[in-house]
Amino acid sequence: MHRYRTHTCGALRDSDIDQTVRLSGWCHRIRDHGGVLFIDLRDHYGLTQCVADPDSPAFTDAEKLRSEWVVRIDGRVRRRPEGTDNPDLPTGAVEVFITEIEVLGPAGELPLPVFGEQDYPEDVRLRYRFLDLRREKLHQNIMTRGAIVDSMRRRMKEQGFFEFQTPILTASSPEGARDFLVPSRIHPGKFYALPQAPQQYKQLLMMSGFDRYFQIAPCFRDEDPRADRLPGEFYQLDVEMSFITQEDVFAAMEPVITGVFEEFAKGKRVTKGWPRIAFADSMRKYGTDKPDLRNPIEMQDVSEHFRGSGFKVFARMLEEERNQVWAIPGPGGGSRAFCDRMNSWAQGEGQPGLGYIMWREGGEGAGPLANNIGPERTEAIRAALGLKAGDAAFFVAGDPAKFVKFAGLARTRVGEELNLVDKDQFALAWVVDFPMYEYNEDDKKVDFSHNPFSMPQGGMDALTSQDPLTIKAFQYDITCNGYEIASGGIRNHRPEAMVKAFEIAGYGEQEVIDRFGGMYRAFQYGAPPHGGMAAGVDRIVMLLCGTTNLREISLFPMNQRAEDLLMGAPSQVSPKQLRELHIRLNLQQD
Repeated sequence: MHRYRTHTCGALRDSDIDQTVRLSGWCHRIRDHGGVLFIDLRDHYGLTQCVADPDSPAFTDAEKLRSEWVVRIDGRVRRRPEGTDNPDLPTGAVEVFITEIEVLGPAGELPLPVFGEQDYPEDVRLRYRFLDLRREKLHQNIMTRGAIVDSMRRRMKEQGFFEFQTPILTASSPEGARDFLVPSRIHPGKFYALPQAPQQYKQLLMMSGFDRYFQIAPCFRDEDPRADRLPGEFYQLDVEMSFITQEDVFAAMEPVITGVFEEFAKGKRVTKGWPRIAFADSMRKYGTDKPDLRNPIEMQDVSEHFRGSGFKVFARMLEEERNQVWAIPGPGGGSRAFCDRMNSWAQGEGQPGLGYIMWREGGEGAGPLANNIGPERTEAIRAALGLKAGDAAFFVAGDPAKFVKFAGLARTRVGEELNLVDKDQFALAWVVDFPMYEYNEDDKKVDFSHNPFSMPQGGMDALTSQDPLTIKAFQYDITCNGYEIASGGIRNHRPEAMVKAFEIAGYGEQEVIDRFGGMYRAFQYGAPPHGGMAAGVDRIVMLLCGTTNLREISLFPMNQRAEDLLMGAPSQVSPKQLRELHIRLNLQQD
């Protein structure tokens, strides 16, 4: 017999009855039923009920066991007594009558329970992550993550992609976030950087004659905490292809992502034939470039109905050309209580309020706005929005560039409060035609709005003849249920166009050569048209596991202060290590 086990804790079935077996695992739960001890023994594979009664030679040893002790149990498999089967367990028809127990690893008092899924403070869960990972839901999430990554790999290879590994120690690059820097011992005063993404390397692979690249790539960004990204590091399905157009990327990747979602959707519907939404339309209809299409609400510009109206606040705003009034339909929200609740919510978001119109039986509009603009305009708004008696509409006004984010939040709030969001689906879409540049108010300059390596629509002609803020790029995102889960673009592979694109954003030619020398040189020697994308593995797993917290799908995450409480990182290092790296600390005094 094997030293530790003949079967795993998820293996025993009816066919094993009367066999003598050996199991090893953790004491998941111990129950005393009138002097009979029931021990639920758990390992990675499952749970088996083990029983010791006063007639068992191991009863005295069983009485000493405590939660999460690691033990070896020998015994005989028998059918559970009639009426005590557990149909929720694969092993639920049998139990093991214990004949011998060996304690392999006793456990001290637990800082958090493993049995059950009760909430515990995050700092405790992260400090004792090895215990947290034993909990059923989190353990299953991690296994699901592995299966999702396997599915991605398989589907990418079926599409003719080849997996490559790119360097982790590289050069610093301005890709939108701070780099993690690694000092060089051999080259005093110089630093490597951990890659924010394998962007340049995957493009260089295309220069090198490889055709279809992918990688499950670790990426490192020294960013401030964000709700939708783990501090420090994350993983992405990184992709690049040669001799392709934007349509080729869509045709290759849509079935991969759709297939992964369908495989792990657990019965939820998955969008087939993804809609394509222009960035400007997405902002206009949904107030965000990552719309949650499970919410059917679409905002509309209703400025014409308020221009010159009796509602002077909006009418005066509309005298300025850039200002608009947007309506957020609220089907089924035509009650005073709901409208007042939305108004209070808006004030809690720092707004003066949220104007509204309610439609009563017979189609009559009600509320301060309706009273001010009159029945004719109120009816025109109702017709434009496709609303009926019992519905409402909410209004935001001013410069759309300033109110669009709030409008998007209000749309989301209305959809959730009125139970309009269909939570039984994964609604996927392409968002396309992103602006190449945006105006940076802080630095008072034109800046890249997305990926600096993307091809502008119109190529060199657009860069030399158009207002930079009107240039669209061959850039695209994949969105799902309100999250951006992938981003990509067709690359700017002509060196003169690359230099011009960076020049518009304030980078001189020599700076481009200095910072992107490898890629710039590669472009001089026959660069194929190429493009690709990167899909966020963590966010996809989070959605498919049905959680909104990335820490619930990651093995050893940091906290929101970018601290690894389990391993104690970041930590101080010794003076000797600093001397070897030619580094002297200059810490600010409190």
